[in-house]
Parts: sequence; structure tokens; C-alpha cells
Amino acid sequence: MTDPRTDELAIRLAATRERLDAALAAAGRTDEVDLVVVTKFHPVDDVIRLARLGVRDVGENRVQEAAAKVADLAAADAGLASSVRWNMVGNIQSNKATAVAGWADRVHSVHSAKVAGGLDRGRARLADERDDVPPLPVLLQLSLDGDTSRGGVSREDLPALADHVAGLAHLTLSGLMVVPPLEGDAAAHFADAAEIAEGLRRAHPGAIGFSAGMSGDIEAAIAAGSTCVRVGTAILGPRPVV
Repeated sequence: MTDPRTDELAIRLAATRERLDAALAAAGRTDEVDLVVVTKFHPVDDVIRLARLGVRDVGENRVQEAAAKVADLAAADAGLASSVRWNMVGNIQSNKATAVAGWADRVHSVHSAKVAGGLDRGRARLADERDDVPPLPVLLQLSLDGDTSRGGVSREDLPALADHVAGLAHLTLSGLMVVPPLEGDAAAHFADAAEIAEGLRRAHPGAIGFSAGMSGDIEAAIAAGSTCVRVGTAILGPRPVV
């Protein structure tokens, strides 16, 4: 017997997956797209419910909140915890990057060499402690409007950052992430980002990921070739007041 919150999440999750399937069909695509469920401000109990509903990828925006949830999930159900892939999707301060590498399974928001270096050092430290630690997959966050104060690397600086990350021993350059500017048409922004993502792939063939699209613009992102959408509100509902 499930509880009402589990039933609510199941309905919202199914509706989101139906949107994804419809968007892929409309775009003539037959590949799979990762669905990262962003649980910022929601309790670890919701992460447990989602994992039991088959969600593999969980996303977090805030470093301390994420680390606490990772620990709480492991303590609550180690077996379930092993099925979850933790995605850091929010801004990372360079002085917290080392800590992020200790719990993240994938990072979407690398925007500077300092952040990349911190992640690399943190992953190296983890590899010294365990024998089964692979390089950390990371995506570079692109600033489409050039306002890097809101997160992301400028398109002019992207190639140099990509080369830098590709040379780090404990990171794997996996692709591009974008949050479209509030101004303008999302579809146009995603199309612009898709061209840049393709250029990144040409320079670094392993960087095939394109993390784009959230609750309000899934369809436009899929049409532009997104390989990963990051959905919070559409599945979890409004964030709790904190």
C-alpha cells in the first residue's frame, strides 16, 4: 500500500515521461534521454519514493543539502542508494568543488578551470581511499548571453576550458549544459546551444551529452537534440517554503 505522496509522485512522473516520449516522437528521435529529477528543497523521503518508482538520476542544486541527502539515503537504504545516480546541476563555488567530487556521480555545471581543478583533486582523493572510483563525468555549463555572473562559461572561453578539463586525469569531459536566458525564445536559445554542443563534440568526440530542458521547456529542448532534461516542479510540485 502506497502513501498519498508516492501516488502523487507516480502520477507526475508518468506524465513527465509521457511528455518526453511525445517530444521524442515529434522530433523523429528513437534514442533515450536521461530524466534527472531535481529534488532541491524536497526531503530525502521524496528521493526514496522516487527511487522506488524507478528514478535513477536525482539532481541537486545546493552542495550542503545534496551531501546531507546522499548520506541520509545511504543510511536509510543502502541497496536503494546504490541505484541512484547523483547529479550536481547547480552553481559550484570553487572552494566547495573538492567536496562535491566526494558524492556526485555526474556534474553538469563546470564553468571554470578552478572548479574543474577542485573536482579533479576531490576525485583523486576519493580514488586514493577506494579502488573502484572512476573518473567523474562532467559537463561544461555554457552562458548563452555572455553574462557569466549568472553561471556558465562564455562561448569564447569554452574551447580552452574544454581542453583543460579533457587533460585532467580524474575527470571525463561528457558534454555541454545550458540554462536558456529568461529573455527571448527558448527554442532559439536551445538551437544556438545545440550548434555549440556539436562543435564541442567535434573537438572532443567523447563529449556527447547535451543537458538542456527543464519543466517548462522539455519539448523545445528535445527538438534541439537534448540528451538529458532536468525536471523539478513538474514532478515534485512547488518547492516547500524554507
